[in-house]
Amino acid sequence: MGEWLRRAWGEGDGSTEAGSAVVEFLFLGTLLLVPVVYFIVGVGQVQAGSFAVVSAADHGAKVFAAADSPAAGRARAEQAALLSAQDFGFDGGRLRITVSCGPGPCLEPGPTVTVDASLDVPLPFLAGMDMSTARVSSSATQIVERYR
Repeated sequence: MGEWLRRAWGEGDGSTEAGSAVVEFLFLGTLLLVPVVYFIVGVGQVQAGSFAVVSAADHGAKVFAAADSPAAGRARAEQAALLSAQDFGFDGGRLRITVSCGPGPCLEPGPTVTVDASLDVPLPFLAGMDMSTARVSSSATQIVERYR
């Protein structure tokens, strides 16, 4: 090989770099990849929480509007919201729902029933530490039908 080619490639000039690029690439790649993957999992967890509260509010409003009495409606709405949150893999203790009736007597034909649901979404892999990433909430309104 020509002398000028060895100098151009850095051979024989006393450089101490000898094949450590692969090790550095693997180390830095892993170091940077872990936070990115954790961020993606966290965003997915928040998205699942938003789906859970939409489902919980919607199902809670539907079963409350179909109930015979406000007390039975509240119990059924809480149960439906709890099942919806559990379907998405969330603990029911983090879910909060409130039920409110529109103008007029509750569960009379015509007025509306509104269910507000909120959920504290835990950090991924740290659910036992009682730390939350975000609070997501949703609201659903259902008209009480005349013929039930």
